[in-house]
Amino acid sequence: MATRKNAFAGWFFVLGLGLASLHHGWTNYDQSKVLDFSGTIQKATYENPHVTAQVKAEDTTWTVVLAPVSRMQSRGVRAAVLEQGTAIRVVGYPHKQVPDEMRAERIFLDDKKYELR
Repeated sequence: MATRKNAFAGWFFVLGLGLASLHHGWTNYDQSKVLDFSGTIQKATYENPHVTAQVKAEDTTWTVVLAPVSRMQSRGVRAAVLEQGTAIRVVGYPHKQVPDEMRAERIFLDDKKYELR
């Protein structure tokens, strides 16, 4: 019986590790390199695990990883303000391996600052 319990616990541990690897941890972003740019929202996805936006800045379209929906809402950033064509300033960190992806620490919309952490 104890062996069966240990096997069951081990299976849950391995499953948990697998699910955790699906989430892109913040350690994948280089906090020693701060990005700060303004652009235009091309598309936004307002859903968990994180809200994302495609932001065109000069000749690059960035995938900007924002906060989870609950945090965006608590900070006052509703889906409607992330419409296509909206001007946005983004401050955050680049992904270490994925070009043109970054994690936002703060955003500015209509000259209002939103802290996302």
